[in-house]
Amino acid sequence: MNPLFGMFGLGWGEILVLGIIAVLLFGRRLPEMAKYIGKSVVEFKKGMHGLETGFDDVANPNAPGAAATPTAAPAEAIRPPQRVAPAAPKFDDAPAPVNTQVTANPPQP
Repeated sequence: MNPLFGMFGLGWGEILVLGIIAVLLFGRRLPEMAKYIGKSVVEFKKGMHGLETGFDDVANPNAPGAAATPTAAPAEAIRPPQRVAPAAPKFDDAPAPVNTQVTANPPQP
């Protein structure tokens, strides 16, 4: 038995039934979905390899197998944080009076 399916406790009969159900549900899209799943697995493995390499670099920065970091131009000096003016709107103390009188005859254009 394959170790992958042994982990789930699936025998060949159960795998066959799952395959038939997948064909019934997905039909013609099954190869396309398998391709997407395969690409996802490959990307996951690449990400895990990069993560492991990053941990190795952090654990042993002077190891000969560690990835060499490219030497860039010297970074600019670190500056203290700058004060930022508040972005809240400023309101006048006394708003201008508003004409609230209603006229019987509004102006004609």
